[in-house]
Amino acid sequence: MTTAPLPETYRRALRTLIRFAAAAGIVGLLVGISFQESARKLTWEMAGPGLHLESLLTLALSHGHIFTMAVIMPLVLGGALVLARQAGGAELGPRPLAALVWGYLPFTVASLALQLVKGYHILLAVRGGQPDLAAVDAAFLGGSHALRYAVYGVVHAGMGITLGIFLVALWRSLGKGRATA
Repeated sequence: MTTAPLPETYRRALRTLIRFAAAAGIVGLLVGISFQESARKLTWEMAGPGLHLESLLTLALSHGHIFTMAVIMPLVLGGALVLARQAGGAELGPRPLAALVWGYLPFTVASLALQLVKGYHILLAVRGGQPDLAAVDAAFLGGSHALRYAVYGVVHAGMGITLGIFLVALWRSLGKGRATA
């Protein structure tokens, strides 16, 4: 185990991850409050039990997704970065750190924004009197399936690729296990 101080690139990345997680925690709390207040405006009389649940589900799940993807994951990834270095791993170069900070984090924000937009799209459509969820879903993002697939594809692929770049680099930094005597 090494006790060498962390490189400046690591410290910058860690500060960014911690600030991002703290800001996302506040956003997650606000989204939870917003969901609760928005859900109250869709009464059982307006939608009925099944439609009520289905129209709130996407928005209800966004609160937990924010905490998992934007609070817990950045803190875990930062912790893994420090632990790998302390376990004797080689220093990661700027590219994997940039993939994490300037790739994974923005794509995470975009993914969560999509979930919020879709959740409110469904909720507001049902509150506005549209009981057909298939029609509501078809109208999402202006009804353009090509736009929908392109946006979802870019956001999710970008998030996965940038996270993959970081994780593979982290794995490689550990090298082959060396036994110490």
